This record gives sequence, C-alpha cells and structure tokens, in this order.
Amino acid sequence: MAVPATKVDLLAAIDRTFAQLERDLDRVPLSAVRERVLAGHVKNTSMSPADLLAYLIGWNQQVLTWHRRRTEGLPDELPAPGIKWNELGVLAQRYYAEHENESWDQLRAQLRRAKNAITDLIHGYSDIELYGQPWYGKWTMGRMISFNTSSPYTNSRGRIRAWLRTS
Repeated sequence: MAVPATKVDLLAAIDRTFAQLERDLDRVPLSAVRERVLAGHVKNTSMSPADLLAYLIGWNQQVLTWHRRRTEGLPDELPAPGIKWNELGVLAQRYYAEHENESWDQLRAQLRRAKNAITDLIHGYSDIELYGQPWYGKWTMGRMISFNTSSPYTNSRGRIRAWLRTS
C-alpha cells in the first residue's frame, strides 16, 4: 500500500484500514478480549486484544491533542507529556492502564469515535496544510496523522489475524 500523499489518499487509507481492522475485531471471541495473547509493545511482554484497542485509542487521541494544542497556541508535547520518543513502550502501557476497566464494546466505540474525529479534523485541512511543509521535524502533518492511524491499524490487524489463525 502506498504512503498517502494527499488528503484524499489519507482519508481513503484511514477508512480502508479501519474497516479491515473492524472486520477482524468482529472475529475476536468475547471470552478472549482480556487474555494476554499478543506480543506487547514492550519487549518480552504480552497484551490482550483489549490492550491493543487501548493503544490505538491512545494514539488516535494523542493526534487530536496535538492539533488541539496547536490550535490553542500551546507548545507541542510530542509524543505525550512526560514521554520521550524512546519511551513509547511506557506510553503504550499507560494507554493499557487508562482503559483496563472498559468493556470490549466501550473500547470499540471509543476507537470509532476517535477515528471519526481524526477524519473530521483532516477534512478541515487542505492538501498544502497536510503535505506542503514539515509539521513536526521533517514530517508533514499528513504523515504524522498516517503514522498514528492507518499504519497502526494495519499493524494491529496483522497481530489480530496472526493470533486468530493460531487460536
């Protein structure tokens, strides 16, 4: 799959990869949603399918926070307050903990809402704003959004599908 380079491509990639992920999440047995059956985001750890959804929710919400802070004229806190880019495993575990008491249905609904909020956000930008100049370091806004939506949706789908094949 080509890396999105336009607003239309970005929206299509998010919608396509999310729909594919949703179909695979539909296949996860409710009895297994809290079982630690997937490789975790920290070396030598494991996570549950629910933790994986918490991770995706966390990153989607983080994208929304970055944009809200910029709109409000606040300084960037990337990737997240108190977290450096080499500490993403700590951030993943924070996301797991934030959502540990939520049901599978609640997690799926939150992920849908976060994804929809991101697509609404994208609709408010032009191709130039999304891809015409660096937004963070060398990365464009569109690429930063893709890094935290369609790319992890695809990765997560692969994790779920591999597990479903062996269970």
